[in-house]
Amino acid sequence: MQNLRRSCLCASIAIGLIPCFAAPAFAQSDASQARDLDQLVVTATRTARTQDETLAAVTVIDRARIERLQPASLVTLLRGEAGISIGNNGGAGKLSSVFLRGTEADHVLVLVDGVRMGSVSAGLTAFQDIPVEQIERIEIVRGPFSSLYGSEAIGGVIQIFTRRPQGAFAPHTSLSAGSFGTLRASAGVGGKAGDGWYSFIAAHEHTDGIDVLRDNPANPFDDFALDADRDGYRNDSITAQAGYRFSDAWDADAKLLRGEGRNEYDGSFADVSKTQQQAVSARVGFKPSETLSFTLRAGQSRDLADDYSGDVRASRFQTRRSQGSLQSDIGLGERGGLLTLGFDWLRDTVDSSTAFIVDQRISRGAFGQWQGDFGAHALQLAARRDEDDQFGGKTTGSALWGWDVTNMLRVTASYGTAYKAPSFNDLYFPGYGNPSLTPETSRSIEVGLRGTHGVARWGVQAFETRIDDLIAYDATLVDATHPFGQPNNIEQARIRGVEVTGGAVIANWDVQTALTWLDPRNRSSGFNEDNFLPRRARQTARIDVDRRFGAFSVGGSVFAAGERFDNPGNSVRMGGYALVDLRAGWAFHSDWSLQAAVANAGDRDYETAAFYRQPGRAYTLTLRYAPKR
Repeated sequence: MQNLRRSCLCASIAIGLIPCFAAPAFAQSDASQARDLDQLVVTATRTARTQDETLAAVTVIDRARIERLQPASLVTLLRGEAGISIGNNGGAGKLSSVFLRGTEADHVLVLVDGVRMGSVSAGLTAFQDIPVEQIERIEIVRGPFSSLYGSEAIGGVIQIFTRRPQGAFAPHTSLSAGSFGTLRASAGVGGKAGDGWYSFIAAHEHTDGIDVLRDNPANPFDDFALDADRDGYRNDSITAQAGYRFSDAWDADAKLLRGEGRNEYDGSFADVSKTQQQAVSARVGFKPSETLSFTLRAGQSRDLADDYSGDVRASRFQTRRSQGSLQSDIGLGERGGLLTLGFDWLRDTVDSSTAFIVDQRISRGAFGQWQGDFGAHALQLAARRDEDDQFGGKTTGSALWGWDVTNMLRVTASYGTAYKAPSFNDLYFPGYGNPSLTPETSRSIEVGLRGTHGVARWGVQAFETRIDDLIAYDATLVDATHPFGQPNNIEQARIRGVEVTGGAVIANWDVQTALTWLDPRNRSSGFNEDNFLPRRARQTARIDVDRRFGAFSVGGSVFAAGERFDNPGNSVRMGGYALVDLRAGWAFHSDWSLQAAVANAGDRDYETAAFYRQPGRAYTLTLRYAPKR
C-alpha cells in the first residue's frame, strides 16, 4: 500500500508539473483568456486587484468551475486545493475542520460577503452548513493576514461570495438526486434594472447519509454512543441581496445568507443537532474622485446549535458577531501607489444554556496599507493595531515584494506576523476555561515563483510558520473550580511546506493541479515534542481534467492524501488514500443541461477523522435550467 500511495503521488506530481515545462506548445483559447483577465481578487489587499497583480498566494474558484466540478458540498469543493487539508466526521453535514497551511482549524479567517463568520464559543466555522449552491465565488488567500483583518488569519483567509446576477432578469433552477437518498433542489431569480440589481435564491438539501461512527476498541465508553443506523442531514437556505447606484459617486447594497440544518449523529447525551448559519451585511460606497473612495460596512453573523436527545433539548449555543468597518482608499499618483486606511469594530456575544461568566467582548482595530510599483518591482506593506476588552492590545504587520523578471515570470517574497484570540470556551467555559489566556501568535516567511505562458499558469511557494503560545489542555493547572486542569498557552509549532499549482489547456483539455507538501511539527517540550500535528495530511495532490465536445462535456478529478495522525501523541494513524471522481454533462438545449457525477468511483474506504467513516461510491444526476444571457 505504501508503494501504491507513492506511485499515486508521483503521478500527480508529474501531471501537475506539465504546465511548467510544456507551456509553449499550448494553444490559447479566447474563452480562457477572458476568464483569466476577469479574475479580480479583493481579499488579499481589501482592494480590487487582478490575480496577476496580487503578491500573495491566491486560489480563485468561480461559479463556472463549481458547476463543472459538481461538488457534493463546500467541504468537497475545498478538498485538495493548495495548502488545504480537511478533517470530516462522516460526510454531509458532519463537523468539518479546514486546516490551511498546516495551522489549526481555528487559524483561518472565514468571511461571507465581507462578514466575519465562526462560532464565538468553539472558535470554528461550520463549513458543512454553508450550501455550495448559494456560492458565486471563493477566494483563498494563503499566509498571515492579521495585518489587514486582525484575529484568526494565521494560516490565511477564505472569503465566500454569494451569487449575484450578471445581466438582465433571469430565473434559474436545478434539481439533483443521488445515492444515500440524496435530494438537492434550488431556484432563484435575479437581474439588473437600470441602476439597480437584485437576487433571491432558495435551496434545499436532504440526505439519509451513512452510519458514521465505527467502534473504537481502545475506548469502551463509545459503546454508549454507537447506533447502527444512518445519520442523515438536511439543510434549507436562502440568499437575498440588492444594490443600487445613486450617482457616479454613491452606491449601496445589502446581502443576506441564511441556512438552517438538521444533523443526525451518534452520541451518548445528544443525537440530533439543529443548526443555523446566517450572515447579513450592508455597504455604502462613496467615490468623490478617481483617486479617493470611502466604504462603510456593517454586518452580523450568527452561529446557532441546539442539541437534542430525542425530543428533549440537551444544550443550546447561540453566538453572534456584530461588526462594522470604515475604509478609505487614497490614490497617490502614478508613482505614489495606493494608500488604504481603515478601522474595524467587532462585538462577540454568547447566549447559551451553559452560563458563561463573561458573555461578550469588543475589539477595535486600526490598519494601514500601502501598495506601490517601481518598474519591475511591487511592494505591499501593512500594519495593524488591535485593542481587545479581554487581552489588551496586539500589533501585527506584513511586507510582500514581487519582481517581474520577465513579463512571464515573477519572484515573490513575504514576511508577516499574525495572532488568534482565545475562544469563549477556552476563556470562560464553566469548570474548564482560563481567563488568563493570551492570544496565540505567529511569524511566517515565504518565497515564491510563478509563471504565465499563454493559457498556462504555474506557481511554486515555499513557506515556514512558527506559532507560539498555542492553547492546549494543561493538567497541572488544578484548583477548586478546575479539578481536572485548564487550557494554557504552553505549546509551540513549526510548519514548513511547499505548494505547487498549475493550470493549462492541453489539446483542448482544461487541466488544473494543486500539490502540497507539509511538515507540521509540535515544537513543545514534553512527550509530544517533534510529533506531527494531528489530522494534517503531509502530502496532498489534486488534478482536475475537463473537456467539451460541442454540447457534451466530460471530466474527472483525482485526489490523493498521505497518512496523518489523529492525536497529538501520533499513536492513532490514518492511512493515505486516493479518490477518483468522474463527471459528464449534456447541454441538450440552449437553456437546459443534464449532468451526471460519480464520487469516489473506486468505492475507497478511508477516514479523515479516526473512527468516522466516509461515504463510498455515490452517483448524482442533476438537471439545470439557466437561460443564456
